[in-house]
Amino acid sequence: MAAPCSRMASRPLWQFITNVRRTGLKHTGVRQISLGSACRAATQTRGKTESVASPWKLYGAVCLQRLPVISQERNPIEDQFAELMHQMELERSLLSDHEQRLLEDSERATRKQADDYDSDEEEADYGGQETITAQDQEDTWEQKLKHFQPALRDRGRRQRGCGAPLGSVERCLGDSLVLLVQQTVGKETIWLLPQAQWEAGETLRQTAERGLSSLPEADFKATFLGNTPCGVYRYTFPKEVRTERCVGAKVFFFKAFLSAGSASQEEPFLWVKKTELQGYLKPPYLEKVDRFILNL
Repeated sequence: MAAPCSRMASRPLWQFITNVRRTGLKHTGVRQISLGSACRAATQTRGKTESVASPWKLYGAVCLQRLPVISQERNPIEDQFAELMHQMELERSLLSDHEQRLLEDSERATRKQADDYDSDEEEADYGGQETITAQDQEDTWEQKLKHFQPALRDRGRRQRGCGAPLGSVERCLGDSLVLLVQQTVGKETIWLLPQAQWEAGETLRQTAERGLSSLPEADFKATFLGNTPCGVYRYTFPKEVRTERCVGAKVFFFKAFLSAGSASQEEPFLWVKKTELQGYLKPPYLEKVDRFILNL
């Protein structure tokens, strides 16, 4: 038994592996798969996957908000609280420079009424210049106040006698507004957030930016808040236009703030408050949009 074992040990390693393949693998039923065949199978599978088009149309939309320009109008409770804080500040505060001058003028007027008043000494203290009393300054300020006209909270009231039109970006300066555009979807014309259909080679944010920049007669400069959508709205097409390759659409929303720009009021644009959206958007669409619009 020693001789066969010594001969087996002296054989090269590759001959031993070859014998194992010829004997053991044939009886075990294990199938040998080459690397080339595995790569070809993976390539064919990937080609089949890429050839299958998505049955959903993709859209990128932008929720463009104009932030408040001025402070909001106070309610009656806020007016009472502001009056209380003003009274407390008035009681606890020190005398201002103008109030100090009023006291000095009052003391000077009292000295003039005294019997030992010396007018020459009074003029020497002020260098012989004509003095302007604090009361004279108050009269001058009151005259300027009569000619002062404060700016209107709604800039459209000056021309039309009422609030600015809905297409004006300067309406409701104390509130946050959202831009709506009128678009034709199928046979129906509805109000939507600005959107565009996705094209190959661009990101969804680039699609949303293109939807905003392609608006006619508009030049909006916006600051987008990140590259991730803040919401998505999915809907199926009507049965008469629905096919196996085109089931419906998915709209991905991106948040943006208006930094500059204007638009023609003749174009179908609307700047509306969050509380006014229900009068223009359809309920399913409004349900998705209302989640990420902040009433700042």
